[in-house]
Amino acid sequence: MKDVYILAIESSCDETSMAIVKNGKEVISLTTNTQMNTHAKFGGVVPEIASRMHTESILYVLDETLKKSNMKIEDIDAIAVSALPGLMGSLLVGVECAKTIAYIYHKPLIAVNHIIAHIYANNIESNLKFPLLALIVSGGHTELLIMKQDYDFDRLGGTLDDAVGEAFDKVARVLDLKYPGGPNIERLAKEGNNTYNLPKPMDDESYNFSYSGLKSNVINLVHNEKQRGNEIRKADLACSFQYIAVDQLVRKVELAIQNTGIKRVVIAGGVSANQYLKEQMQNMTKKYNATVQIPSLIYCTDNAAMIGAAAYPLYLKKEFADFSLNAKSSFDFKNC
Repeated sequence: MKDVYILAIESSCDETSMAIVKNGKEVISLTTNTQMNTHAKFGGVVPEIASRMHTESILYVLDETLKKSNMKIEDIDAIAVSALPGLMGSLLVGVECAKTIAYIYHKPLIAVNHIIAHIYANNIESNLKFPLLALIVSGGHTELLIMKQDYDFDRLGGTLDDAVGEAFDKVARVLDLKYPGGPNIERLAKEGNNTYNLPKPMDDESYNFSYSGLKSNVINLVHNEKQRGNEIRKADLACSFQYIAVDQLVRKVELAIQNTGIKRVVIAGGVSANQYLKEQMQNMTKKYNATVQIPSLIYCTDNAAMIGAAAYPLYLKKEFADFSLNAKSSFDFKNC
């Protein structure tokens, strides 16, 4: 069978990324231009600035990606792009770039779901084996799915309010930690102890999650302690918050293993970079002789390689988009 080379584009938030991926597995080249330092000044991503910076850098990222691969666009079999969900302005930059390249060079166009692509990041360095449980943990999503085959999902549950990544960022902000909040919470937590008595959310038999109450509890605790003139032990509070936040994820996946008998777990999304989550999930799955799969750090956060990996099964099924393709800012896994 002929090798398939896909040029993939990712611009859903604040990373301008392109990759050339062979057969959905081999990353020939990957270039990612981050805007992190710019948005750190504002304590979070500013959508208008993000889209403008994507526009300024996307052709340079394309040029660098082709140079690294020693390939030309004529050598590419298809163009794939993250089309949903994400920041509308950011997505549009990538979508319009992909449509333009596909039109000029007469290449098939593949629309990829950014969140589903995070799952396929696990297929780059190892193989997805079905059926599996997929835990999606990011700034905008916390979902637990059964994946029966390529692009065949059953949703078990998800967050009823805030996503876990959003809670990490909000707690980091109240602790005066710099953006991005998640990695800074994790670093600070290593210096502390689990001494704050925080509530355990969604301690039930459902597969749903909730982070709004936990986030609000931390915010109120910090506010009340400041009002009383008490010292806030930031490292201990970061440790206590991370313990409860991760415990909820582990409990729900354990429940799913018990009830479904599925012993393959993949973790996807930016929060999968959290080492404490990885350790706790590995400790839990050992009890059931189950396996847990997490991508390397470079593929945990937003990157175009995962877009190329997720596009490959769609290429094989000839599920191509036409030039009316538009970006969508939201996606509901209840309809997956």
